[in-house]
This record gives sequence, structure tokens and C-alpha cells, in this order.
Amino acid sequence: VGPEALSLWKSKSTFTSFGVFFLQMGWGDLGAFGEPSKETPNLDQMASEGMLFLDFYTANPLCSPSRAALLTGRLPVRNGFYTTNAHARNAYTPQDIVGGIADSELLLPELLKKAGYINKIIGKWHLGHRLQFHPLKHGFDEWFGSPNCHFGPFDNRALPNIPVYRDWEMIGRYYEDFKIDRKTGEANLTQIYLQEALDFISKQQGSQQPFFLYWAIDATHAPVYASKQFLGTSQRGLYGDAVREIDDSIGKILKHLQKLGISEKTFVFFTSDNGAALISAPKQGGSNGRFLCGKQTTFEGGMRAPAIAWWPGHIPAGGVSHQLGSVMDLFTTSLSLAGLQPPSDRQIDGIDLLPAILQGKLIDRPIFYYRGNEMMAVRVGLYKAHYWTWSNSWEEYSKGIDFCPGQNVSGVTTHTLEEHTTLPLLFHLGMDPGEKYPLSFPSDEYQRAMERISVVVQQHKMTMVPGEPQLNVCDKAVMNWSPPGCEKLGKCLKPPKSDPKKCFWPH
Repeated sequence: VGPEALSLWKSKSTFTSFGVFFLQMGWGDLGAFGEPSKETPNLDQMASEGMLFLDFYTANPLCSPSRAALLTGRLPVRNGFYTTNAHARNAYTPQDIVGGIADSELLLPELLKKAGYINKIIGKWHLGHRLQFHPLKHGFDEWFGSPNCHFGPFDNRALPNIPVYRDWEMIGRYYEDFKIDRKTGEANLTQIYLQEALDFISKQQGSQQPFFLYWAIDATHAPVYASKQFLGTSQRGLYGDAVREIDDSIGKILKHLQKLGISEKTFVFFTSDNGAALISAPKQGGSNGRFLCGKQTTFEGGMRAPAIAWWPGHIPAGGVSHQLGSVMDLFTTSLSLAGLQPPSDRQIDGIDLLPAILQGKLIDRPIFYYRGNEMMAVRVGLYKAHYWTWSNSWEEYSKGIDFCPGQNVSGVTTHTLEEHTTLPLLFHLGMDPGEKYPLSFPSDEYQRAMERISVVVQQHKMTMVPGEPQLNVCDKAVMNWSPPGCEKLGKCLKPPKSDPKKCFWPH
């Protein structure tokens, strides 16, 4: 696709459908990215038929803020998915969170709906579980999944089990109606989520309706689960079993698109909401390859994610891109494919990746690494500057909580929040992807790189207007006690008296 053809094609209102696979997997979990057991043949084939992004990032090292960023195209600190209760704390949306996605935010499905799209989310929403935050109030037409992760089982007295929704109403709860065997890891949830995807695609193809499918299942999030036919089939244990089932499911979805004859009309993207959770490894967590640390940190292992773009007939097969990409770019790129402009009344952090995908261009842009309300690091080109470092606190570390197991780098993987704003720690990620060898402060290379990076950071901070923080207040009374539809099932639970408090975020 040449520049003129691309410009003409983008100027027309197109009805390309979209599929986004948004899971929790590490950069090193796929064969296409070097995983030695080669147990992801379908994702590897997806990569061989499409394009690998080797320098692709989440917007946060934790699930909820990353999901908010993908759907809004905005950094979590802009869309409100952060906390100001303590400096640089990771925060998400547990059952007792009061906040969620704000009405003032414009989500991708809301905008696509205006162009005639039908939108479905399958799996974990995680942008607030109170009624005003329901995904069908924010542009989705259909939902099959849960507002939170599949933690539990709970006793329905101190903590209620997480509900599973079909559209507006719950249809059961995890561990009660949707079984997960905590001893064996057996659960058929991925198969249920797969069938939901296949049925939705068939329905939209039958009615010639463009669609957006957001497949956000949580099988690789501890406690990890897999269906009976996949248990014990991986060299990597239960986590590998879950990865193999996800890989098999994605293969079936892609084959279904081809069978229906709509693969060339469907742009599909696979990526992760954060790096692998090394705290759960090896039995319940994945691999971040050569990168430092994992989920919860702003080192490469916490925020660099596997990413594959697939669009037969449009994306040249076997492509590899070093474009610096972000989950926020899926917002802008999807709008571009649909012939829509991003909102002009707010700062959008995502860029349109189509020139990189279709023409092989490299777009100069920075990557910002946020932890809560603090910009911890920034990447410009091949250089990454850390303005703050922190793995996790000594208090948590002494309890066995370690986000960087076996990866201590003196002065880098600090257990106290260390400030480096005067002299940032600088790494060349091309030569040192593991962030083990900071460049010497007096070196000419350090001085030249920091001159460029400092301008980028200054401009970024001048334009930063934080959103209202949504993750500050917790209240047990707002938990999933009596979701819509509970009365039909006899599963309504009595909530405790409201007692809002500041949420405590230790990491």
C-alpha cells in the first residue's frame, strides 16, 4: 500500500471489523518471541501471516489501568485510573473500589457505534463494577464475562463470589455456577468464552454488520485455569496448559473468520495488559524473556508486551516492526480504520499505527512509564531514562512478595522508592534490554541522549492535566452483593453498612 493509496483508502468510510485479544501474558510466552517449548503454534502462525511488534508496551504495569488506556486511547493518569492516596502506587479495581470509568471518558466502542458497529466484550471488564460503570453504558452492545477477575472462592459473607454477566444481568457466580477447581486448575471457562466469540462473529457476518470484538479472558491470571482436555499437556505446567488453550482458541477464531470469508475485512490484534506476573511464577506465571522484572514494575518486564497484528490481504506476511507501540494506539488505529477521527476535545496519547503496519514506516514517539500518579521512566528511541525506581517495599518483600525474583540489579531494582530526577538512570535498550548496565553519567552518550529526552519530558509534563482519580476510595458495601439479575437467581446477598475509606495500595 503506497502513500497515495493509503491516503485514498483512509479517506473513505470503511467497515473493517476489529478483534482485539487482550490477555495477561509475558513477552517471552510465545514461540514467535523465543519461548523454547514452542507450544503456541496458532499465535506463531498468526505472527507468520501478519506482523510482530517487538517494541510494544502496555500503558501501566497493572491490568485495570491498562484496560482503561486501551479503550480511551489515554494514559491512566489522564482517564482517572490511578490513585493519589500514596506516591507512585499501583492501583486497580478490586471488589470494594468505589470508582470506575468516568462518564466524561469516550470509549472506543462508543465512537465505533456511531459508524454502525456492533460491539461485544467477552471476559474481564475491570473498569468498575457498580451499575454506572457497566460496559453496556459505555458503548458495548453485548457482554459475556465478569466485572472483576476470578478470585475466590469467597464465603459470600465477608466477600461475595464474583458474578458472571450476560449483557445487563448476572447469570451466576464464579465457583458456584461457573466452576474452577482450585486443586487441579480445571475450568471450562475458556471454552465458553471461545464459543461466545464464534457465535458473535457468525451472527454479525450473517447480518453483514461490522463489529468490534474485545476478547479479554483471564485464564492466565492466577489462579490459573484450563479445560480438562488441556490439563497436563504442557511442558510448562498449569500456566502452560492455560496458554495452550488460549492459543488453540485464538487459532479457532482466526480460522472461523477465514471460513466465513471475512478475514480480509477483519483487523485482529493480540497483546497483553501487562508483563508476566513473576510473583506467581513458575507454576502460575509466565515469562518476560530477557527483560527485567515483571508485572507491577515499570521495568521492561512489567510493561513490554507481546503484540501481533493480523489482517490477511493487507498486512504483508512475516513482517517485523520495531515501531514503539502502545495499547493506546489500538484506539486511534481502530478509529482510523473505521474512517473516524479521534476526539479533538481531549489529549489522546495513542497514535495511528497504520503507516507502520501497512508501509513499514517508523513514527518517532516516546513511551511513558507511569506507576500511579508518577512518571517513572520514559523511552525515546533506544534509550530509556528512569526518573524513579522501585520494585516493591521491604515490608512486602520480607513476606515473600517479589516482582523481580532472581533479578536483583544493584541500585536499579530498589525496595524503596528512589528518586533520580536530577541524574536519571539511563539504559540503551538495544544493547542492554535487561536494564543491567546504566550508562555512565559523565559520558558523551549520556549527555547527548539526556538532552533529547529532557525536552520530551518537559513538553509532556507541561501538557499533563491529570483526570479525577477513580481509585482512591474503597467501601465493602459496594462489592458484588446484589448485581442486576440476582433476584431471578436467588443469589442476592445483603451488603454491610456503607463505610467508605481510603484504599490501601502497598505496591
